[in-house]
Amino acid sequence: MSDSVVRFFQEGGAFMYPIAIVLALGLAIAIERLIVLSAARSLNRREFNQLWAALRKGDVKRAVKHCNESASAIASVVASGLSALVSGKTRTDIEYAMEERLLEVIPRFEKRTPYLATLANVATLLGLLGTIMGLIDAFTAVAAADPAEKAALLSQSISVAMNTTAFGLMSAIPLLLLHAFLQNLTNELVDSFESAGVKVVNMLGNGRAGGEAA
Repeated sequence: MSDSVVRFFQEGGAFMYPIAIVLALGLAIAIERLIVLSAARSLNRREFNQLWAALRKGDVKRAVKHCNESASAIASVVASGLSALVSGKTRTDIEYAMEERLLEVIPRFEKRTPYLATLANVATLLGLLGTIMGLIDAFTAVAAADPAEKAALLSQSISVAMNTTAFGLMSAIPLLLLHAFLQNLTNELVDSFESAGVKVVNMLGNGRAGGEAA
């Protein structure tokens, strides 16, 4: 199997190397994003549960202290709402403050993921370009070859040239699947922020936590 893979790669020509670089870069981005998003989802869930427990008891001071000590994104969003509450702002002001902070937080989780779709397209195009260049070289070589050898030489050259297209597609398909998976994971994380924001706004805006803040 390993010999077949090595032979397949070697027979593909020079364009196999840039496709391999694109694949490696895409996998590195996907792994980094997966680690960041998974860690953020776990941390935010844990931090919000603690903040929610404090807010349900009306202990805004404890919630504010926890937000100041936490490095999680959800804590910074909730902290914006709590600051507005402590300042005596209305429910609408609390909501706007949290939405503004949310707009600052979300791009941190969305960055680099779109590159995967771009890299997948680049891998496909490099594969097609490698095939076209290989076919050009094949037909050029066949034109100067002995007539008895033309059919065999052309068949062999086309087979080699198609390796780049195959490798390009083999690289693009996993990158597209990873892009879809990470995009869905990011959307779930953003939805969780919005859901948590609504819960906190409702909690702070209906006066259940206002007494302690005052």
